[in-house]
Amino acid sequence: MGVVTSGGEETGNDTTATSPAGRDGEPAGDKAADGRANEKKADAEAEPEAAKDEPAEKSQAEQFKDFVTKNGTPQEKEAARHVTKVQGADEQNDFLDSAEVYTDYTGGLMGPHQADGKLLASAFADWKDSENGLVTIYDADGEILSNGNF
Repeated sequence: MGVVTSGGEETGNDTTATSPAGRDGEPAGDKAADGRANEKKADAEAEPEAAKDEPAEKSQAEQFKDFVTKNGTPQEKEAARHVTKVQGADEQNDFLDSAEVYTDYTGGLMGPHQADGKLLASAFADWKDSENGLVTIYDADGEILSNGNF
């Protein structure tokens, strides 16, 4: 039972690297490996293009504006143009739901845009429904413009 080593010389008996040759004389095993590598490369190149084709998920503010544009009154549509951010609209459990709508209005609760805040609260209630929700509308300085149930 003796084991003979080749000492690093090729013997030509290795069938994994020199399996039957293809038409151009290269081992078929190498072609298969090259084919898999090319497939992986093609897949990697195709992924960014596929990502470009898929629309990115819209922000809550964009979703709200889209809803108001399709379903709102002319006054609500005008007020919705001033929305900059919406938070909490996607996290509802019908138990003390809370959402915030931020705008670029100024003046707070006693300012000239309180009525616009009420319009936005009403439009939000049309957009989202909760058994116990409260939406608060804020101005650009973070002061409350209005609030309402939804």
